Amino acid sequence: MNEADLQDLAERVVDLAMESGVEQAAASVSQQKTVNLTYRDQTLEKTREAEKAGMAIRIFSEGRYSRHSTNDLRETALLEFIRRGIHMTGFLAADEFRSLPDPKYYPEPKILNKKRPDLFDAEFNKTRFEDRLAFAQAVEESARDLDDRIISVSAGYSDTIVNHVLLHSNGFLGHSKRTFFSADAGVTVDGGAGGSRPAGSDWAGCICRRDLPEPRMIGETAAKRALAKIGREKVASGAYDIIINNRAAGRMVSILLGAMSGRALQQKSSFLEGMAGERIASSLFTMIDDPTLENRFASRVFDGEGMASERRVMIENGVLRHYYIDTYYGKKLNEPATTGSQSNLTFEQGDKNQAEMVKEIESGILVDEFIGGNVNSTTGDFSLGIAGFLIENGEIVKPVSEMNISGDAISFWKRLTDIGNDPRPYGSMLTPCMRFDGVYFSGL
Repeated sequence: MNEADLQDLAERVVDLAMESGVEQAAASVSQQKTVNLTYRDQTLEKTREAEKAGMAIRIFSEGRYSRHSTNDLRETALLEFIRRGIHMTGFLAADEFRSLPDPKYYPEPKILNKKRPDLFDAEFNKTRFEDRLAFAQAVEESARDLDDRIISVSAGYSDTIVNHVLLHSNGFLGHSKRTFFSADAGVTVDGGAGGSRPAGSDWAGCICRRDLPEPRMIGETAAKRALAKIGREKVASGAYDIIINNRAAGRMVSILLGAMSGRALQQKSSFLEGMAGERIASSLFTMIDDPTLENRFASRVFDGEGMASERRVMIENGVLRHYYIDTYYGKKLNEPATTGSQSNLTFEQGDKNQAEMVKEIESGILVDEFIGGNVNSTTGDFSLGIAGFLIENGEIVKPVSEMNISGDAISFWKRLTDIGNDPRPYGSMLTPCMRFDGVYFSGL
């Protein structure tokens, strides 16, 4: 189906629902094509190509709300599907706060109708299977040939194209067309004495295929990350100055994000409840939600509810400015709706990269990854396993693992003393490396 077909289907679905007597209805119709493959140890292990189309309808009837989805898009099937959905909605409890967004939140037509070519690779359909396979083979080969201690290598490649139409009965109509490309590698190495098998990985994703890094970079990075883990051990418990690298920093950011949702606020499960306008982090920390960025994973004109996407400084110099509040929780909280989901997250940067930060630390830990753990979203308390490297006198001296970092989120973020200039360019959370001083670790 082309864009016109998707819109026609959405219009028919909403018309059928409204003709059945519901107060409001919204239809989301999409078509997607995905190709992915895995190449492991010099063999094509798996390949998959899938095309699918689907429709979801949200029904608002007599104060009741429900959502239903189907892949059977035949006219006769749709009519019966909608009728059953409306019938089942009648059994639900009424909820006065359920409705479509107020149209004042929708994008202006001149913005809504403006195409976003930066979110779509026009060369997508020219990519051949041979090209995909060659990319994965090159990733696997570059990792496998790096060191004799490498035991196993897997490489993956994937690309996706999505066409989507969102239509509301109260006047919203939005189209989007997007492409996504990604590649990854996983490497296992011989850890020597004790029979350990350290593993490392790398991943990159982008909107346009030309922006993927060279296959060699993905494969070699995964292999080097695995090799660097050989000989990891615990070190003494205590307070250390730490650097969290740009791959891992998003784990700590996510603790804040969970507490910034309207749902958490309304259900009294957010440690950030009532803290808008207050300092929750170091003055060095500024987090911006920016859906307007070009050629980024989470760029958009409208969010999942059809509300206009806006650039917002969520945390400014450590001060909480906004929450993520959708229509439903906005009504329950008696607060203006912003958006219920994050887009691209960027951060105000400093003037050092990770290597320069390491040189400034006398005794510390470079956190390479977080492993398991738990977070209490009501109190902000957390306990997370880490793996990384011990730093002494400005030098990385050995790998460490099986250590835990614990504390409460606000106290932790107030210990931020430096932020890097090296955001990782893939994905929607563009975190640079970050330094925190005097953080307690449990180890030996």
